[in-house]
Amino acid sequence: MEAVKVQDIAVDDLPWTIEYHAERCTLCGSCLASCTFGAIKPVVRRQSVTVSEGNQPKPAHRQIARTIIEQAASFTNACRGCGMCERVCPNHAIRPVRNPDNRRTLLSRDSGPIKRGGRTNLNAQRTLDKIIVGRISQMTDPSLDAQRHTFDMRAPLGRVLSARELPFSMTDGHITMTHKAPPVRWIYPLIFSDMSIGALSTRAWEAVAMATAYLNERCNIPIRMSSGEGGMPVKLLESDYLKYFIIQIASGHFGWNRIVKALPRMKVDPAAVLIKIGQGAKPGDGGLLQAEKVAPHVQAIRGVPKATLSSPPNHQGLYSIEESVQKMHLSLNAAFGFRVPVAIKCAASSTSVSVYNNLLRDPYKICGGLFLDGIQGGTGAANEVSLDHTGHPIVSKIRDCYLAAVKQGLQGQIPLYGGGGIGLTGNAAADAFKMICLGANGVFCGKILIQLLGCVGNEHGRCNSCNTGKCPTGICTQNPRLVKRLDVDRGAQKIVDYVLAFDSEMKKLMAPIGNSSLPVGRSDALVSTDKAIADKLGIQYVC
Repeated sequence: MEAVKVQDIAVDDLPWTIEYHAERCTLCGSCLASCTFGAIKPVVRRQSVTVSEGNQPKPAHRQIARTIIEQAASFTNACRGCGMCERVCPNHAIRPVRNPDNRRTLLSRDSGPIKRGGRTNLNAQRTLDKIIVGRISQMTDPSLDAQRHTFDMRAPLGRVLSARELPFSMTDGHITMTHKAPPVRWIYPLIFSDMSIGALSTRAWEAVAMATAYLNERCNIPIRMSSGEGGMPVKLLESDYLKYFIIQIASGHFGWNRIVKALPRMKVDPAAVLIKIGQGAKPGDGGLLQAEKVAPHVQAIRGVPKATLSSPPNHQGLYSIEESVQKMHLSLNAAFGFRVPVAIKCAASSTSVSVYNNLLRDPYKICGGLFLDGIQGGTGAANEVSLDHTGHPIVSKIRDCYLAAVKQGLQGQIPLYGGGGIGLTGNAAADAFKMICLGANGVFCGKILIQLLGCVGNEHGRCNSCNTGKCPTGICTQNPRLVKRLDVDRGAQKIVDYVLAFDSEMKKLMAPIGNSSLPVGRSDALVSTDKAIADKLGIQYVC
């Protein structure tokens, strides 16, 4: 079973399946002739049958070769459900059936939106689906050529000083630097969200890491990947590729013993440090890694025995926003010589604006960003009660935080990143563009990555066993036999292809509104078909 290729397309992944009754079929060929998509084909299959031909029961076992009609497992030749085969069949032996459990690949342009792996609870209330890019620069302003124009697809990660706070002075006609400025990294506005070694298998984590390195080195797309709680391999910490990774420290502090010991041997600084206070899948609650997934390499990286690992619901010793700034931010900035941005990640909630306002008043100017994770984030490992009854949708919270900064004239100083449901219906570029127009500097996503790797879970209850260590696709398990099912190179290639498509689609959306750089806060480009959403977000209502 180790030879199973979980990224291969199966019939059950397609939006339509063919229901075929061989006992009724006369092999007239009418269905084959009528199918214009090549979705069905004749094949010969060997069949074992037991027959008794005499007056007395004398069962005999035989094997026969039988011609049957079979569905093509390919998105190029996928059944579209037109029903022509059913119309022409004289014996009603074949018909198309809609498949509710399909997982249409993200890379198939003609397959429409996808259902991604993992569970979610707000599909019917998705705000982003009711927001449309409504301002198209045609006659009033010149639109851009998405194919030939040069676009600046960069977002800041780190504290951005206002003009009056810049550490420059004029001396004898020369500009001199009076003191050190906070570190800022200019990165791509899409971040691979935190999924740890332990939650993911070694192959799955390696595939995402390989895609990250390839996009930076070969495609010139400065995308960043968060390590997740639980540390990183020492070889990666001591390599040149560390500059593409955001090291996360969560409430369990798992893996940080190795990170601290590796500090003197780090060739480069990491892209950033992310302090995770909470996440959208289980806001106000800590993570839980079952003992079944704490394999020897996970024990070594995290420095723990084989046991169920529970993260506390909050960082011990931090009881206010002020303390987090003074203790965590200051100490982690100092650990890396004030060369690395330090950001904070929280679950979106009704208090998000209060958190952001306090960070904006940070007297040390060292808070490098606020990551807000909405209720639609999380995989099949999250608690049912948390998914269904706790948290906050991300769209309005990003908007509220941005407008709160605008009122103070501090917008853009602490970058805002939003996640939780980005790409839920398959098009992460459209979701990211709308989030940026509402005030985010960028977005982060994780579920799409495991979907690209071959996750088969969905909102209808299919699989969703990420927490058990028995993931059949080798993505969320540490079982060596199951992990071998995942093709690392192919998984990395799928992620790379999707990001390249993401980049192209972002430009396709920026060009019509006349923006050559990220349209942060350009809510005038958006309209909504829902009046309540339009009023809440302060955008135009259309019908």
